[in-house]
Amino acid sequence: MLRIMRFVFKDLSIGLIRVLCFLMVFVIGIVIGLLSSSHVDRYFTSQPYVLNPNQAFAINPNSLCTSSINETVSGNDRNGNVGVSCVKEDCLSMESFRFPKNVSHGMTDEELLWRGSLVPENAHYPFDRMPKIAFLFLTRGDLPFLPLWERFFKGQDAMKYSVYVHSNPGVKLDVLNSSVFYKRQIPSQAVEWGKVTLVEAERRLLGNALLDFSNERFVLLSESCIPIYNFPTVYKYLVESKYSFLDCYEDPSRYGQGRYNRYMKPDIRPRDWRKGSQWFEMNRALAVKVVADTKYFNLFKRYCTDDCYPDEHYMPTFVHMFHEPLNAGRTVTYVDWSVGGPHPVSFEAKNITESFLKSLRNNGTTCSYNKGKSHICYLFARKFESSALEPLLELASKVLEY
Repeated sequence: MLRIMRFVFKDLSIGLIRVLCFLMVFVIGIVIGLLSSSHVDRYFTSQPYVLNPNQAFAINPNSLCTSSINETVSGNDRNGNVGVSCVKEDCLSMESFRFPKNVSHGMTDEELLWRGSLVPENAHYPFDRMPKIAFLFLTRGDLPFLPLWERFFKGQDAMKYSVYVHSNPGVKLDVLNSSVFYKRQIPSQAVEWGKVTLVEAERRLLGNALLDFSNERFVLLSESCIPIYNFPTVYKYLVESKYSFLDCYEDPSRYGQGRYNRYMKPDIRPRDWRKGSQWFEMNRALAVKVVADTKYFNLFKRYCTDDCYPDEHYMPTFVHMFHEPLNAGRTVTYVDWSVGGPHPVSFEAKNITESFLKSLRNNGTTCSYNKGKSHICYLFARKFESSALEPLLELASKVLEY
């Protein structure tokens, strides 16, 4: 009996093992089949073209680095400026890198000045470079002499100049899309007269203009400035100059040396202190040095306060200390300080005569230019009231030659 039971159990165990082996092979086959099917699906769905030729579409390889004309970056940046994506162009192309077509961006001042300070080690440009003059307008509101400036630029080669406008936030220039000022307002911040925010705005304008690698000369202008020579004369004078034009002189009075703060020592000593008009013109080499500076600007930001007026002292002192050989030591913007006080003479409609404009252009004096002498000392003049626009437009073609 026991022998019979051993045979029965032996037969049952052999059958159970066979069933288990069959089930294992079956399950393994199902798993292999599922994995193979998933791989095939991924292969076909990842191809540039679908199987049905009537529904075939090609993936545009350029779509990986281009944007639709309607695409914009959502949200605001840290400065509250709305950023705009690249528009129908290769975002990494040389063209977009060397010649930004839109002055809107989302960079902070720190990021902007860092990028503006970049200098290529290779002196050879991989493109045909036409030196441009960057006209930097630092304004509180509108540009009252915009019609005069439009006439100044009219008919000129657009590859020889660029325009940048820094105005208080909320100000929007009302110009036609054909205007040279159309969409040329840079991301700006509030500015107070006599405060370090003026210098920050100047550096912000330089930083934006340096992004265009063709900009070679940079002239700072206010809303009350006018050009007193035509564009070809201004272009030739600046582009051919070996030096920058930054006003820089010693003033032993309380309005000069008296503004020095002893806490700036030892980095800035009393004998280093200089004064000058803020309305500068400089070449690219000097502009890069100015935006790259953090040490001395921060000293001015910390210690040149109250009645110090950093816009009259920071750049003259910094350039005198480190880059004097690059500077002519004078300005090309005429200002009349003959009445004294904190503000220059303002010119109204009644002041605008043919003889007055001729005196601005050439009053018989000469000045240094490229180690020589020139009868052209000033290219621009200020400070003009808005009432002067009409008589200026009437005399511009006859006297100013534009």
